[in-house]
Amino acid sequence: MPLITPYGRDNAVVLLGISVLIAGGGIAMGEALGWGLGIGGGLLAGLTLWFFRDPERALPPEAGREGAIVAPADGQIVQLCRRTEPEFIRGEAVQISIFLSVLDVHVNRIPVSGVVRLCRYIPGRFRAAFRPEASWQNEQMLIGIESSNGRVLFKQITGVLARRIVCTLHEGQAVRAGERFGMMKFGSRIDIFLPAERVHILVRERMRVRAGETIIGYLLPRTDDAERRHEQEGCGVR
Repeated sequence: MPLITPYGRDNAVVLLGISVLIAGGGIAMGEALGWGLGIGGGLLAGLTLWFFRDPERALPPEAGREGAIVAPADGQIVQLCRRTEPEFIRGEAVQISIFLSVLDVHVNRIPVSGVVRLCRYIPGRFRAAFRPEASWQNEQMLIGIESSNGRVLFKQITGVLARRIVCTLHEGQAVRAGERFGMMKFGSRIDIFLPAERVHILVRERMRVRAGETIIGYLLPRTDDAERRHEQEGCGVR
């Protein structure tokens, strides 16, 4: 397991270099101020390693059930509601919003196996990520996956401190649930949208989840009528 995620290695190297300079300079100075700087440099190094950590995760046995959806990020669920999603699902969806504090693991993981059909960056603002309006006002990356049980949309969203999104996915790419695909640097948020008429949700607001380990719900199999309607909508038929 890499000590530092490759998605943040460039930033980590810079921060670790700064921490070494601070600590080394402080120790060389001696006296109380110097030792204070030395301790500060050590703390900065520790926080850097902690933030950019990349622990291994094993999918739970429940992930083997058909339609299982795993959490794409570590953090707390700050919003769980229904809303119309016209971008990818094209209909009523259940929105689950996960807020990541600076203490959470920031490496993101694929929620369902399938094929990436949408991958688009949208510039925006840098409002507090826990606020509802961050879902449509903040800078974000939209990712849509076509799974065997239906479509799933999720967004990497920046916050006040998060000013860079890393996403390694591209349209047409086959992905598997639990795989790493990127990160958001510093406090941020991930929204996931699931077709409301065919999903069984297992989580609730204020619940904490772990990327690649927590099952947040199950996509139910399509009926013939639902599948035919979905295909027609994809061709512009209403």
